[in-house]
Amino acid sequence: MADDQNQTDDLDLNTLNDEELVEQMHDDLYNGLKEEIEEGTRILLARGWAPEKVLNQALVEGMRIVGIDFRDGILFVPEVLLAANAMKGGMEILRPLLAETGVEPIGKMVIGTVKGDIHDIGKNLVSMMMEGAGFEVIDIGINNPVDSYLAALEEHEPDILGMSALLTTTMPYMKVVIDELKTRGLRDDYIVLVGGAPLNEQFGKAVGADAYCRDAAIAVETAKALLMARRAVQRQPQAMAN
Repeated sequence: MADDQNQTDDLDLNTLNDEELVEQMHDDLYNGLKEEIEEGTRILLARGWAPEKVLNQALVEGMRIVGIDFRDGILFVPEVLLAANAMKGGMEILRPLLAETGVEPIGKMVIGTVKGDIHDIGKNLVSMMMEGAGFEVIDIGINNPVDSYLAALEEHEPDILGMSALLTTTMPYMKVVIDELKTRGLRDDYIVLVGGAPLNEQFGKAVGADAYCRDAAIAVETAKALLMARRAVQRQPQAMAN
């Protein structure tokens, strides 16, 4: 094992061809190696790869593999946090370049923990996994009253609102937020996802959310599926008009 580790440490990423380098970056993401991901990102850019291609083929695909193994119980929260942190290193290099080239994220999400609740590990993991999947994520932190959610929705105009709670005493506040959206006629403007240890699917339905997400990997899958479905519906009237 020590020899294997030394071989990994001594590997010069510059000696790999593009395909080998992308595969190595998938492995490095899986193992949470931030410096290697940053180096691989810079090498691909220096070889003339477009920022969007680096994002999709090296980082998003690598995080997709991490997400599958997290969902299937092969990886656990500490490993996924390391992988997400490594991905973040690559994203920090790519983000300004993506903005320059005008590449649009696949969707936008506002996420925050509800009022009275200061837990954020699950929320942070969802944020990082969503960003790793190509979403723009605005994380408004912990202990958010209705007004904080409303202000963030108005300012950022996201596709998705995510709410997190880890306490049975704070769970019901999700309904307070959703009911206020209904009162203001805004509920249908957003896909609402809820999550947290004490929640379940029945609770998600009861409070009026679009979906309950058991973990970060499922949150990504659910967000993509619901966003695709919503956009398909939105395109239908346009197609009929044409």
